[in-house]
Amino acid sequence: MAQDIAVSADGWLEFAGRRYACALGAGGVRAIKTEGDNATPAGCFALRRVLYRPDRVAMPPSLLPIAAMTEADGWCDDPADPAYNRQVVLPYVARHEALWREDHVYDVLVVLGHNDDPPVPGKGSAIFLHVAKSDYAPTAGCVALGLADLLSVLRDCAPETRLCIRD
Repeated sequence: MAQDIAVSADGWLEFAGRRYACALGAGGVRAIKTEGDNATPAGCFALRRVLYRPDRVAMPPSLLPIAAMTEADGWCDDPADPAYNRQVVLPYVARHEALWREDHVYDVLVVLGHNDDPPVPGKGSAIFLHVAKSDYAPTAGCVALGLADLLSVLRDCAPETRLCIRD
């Protein structure tokens, strides 16, 4: 059985005997997540798949499913839309987030199994494990690591690995 990734509310991620600084949501860690609260949800979540920008980084080594993203990749965060908390193709009519960003935070991202089976409108969307800003500024609810740290973690992940966030 694979070891879980442990994330504490004070900004540390522990996995495979190593400890990494991480950024969390500006709204703190909450057991009850709602859309737009900027909180990181507490709980254990599957690592669904890895997306990466092939123009900036090589395909990360991992046993997780991996796909290169394109400029047309987005994520629907509109609770009223049928594609809520799902990857979409841009342009998209409902409110969404572009995954192909000018900054580097989505150069590598892991889609977490938060509110996705099935998505419940308003319970939070687009919760990822992704690259932190250089100053580890708070996220909108995701967990973020330095790029080298994220790549190190992904090397040791298996399909059954979960990300467990404690409040």
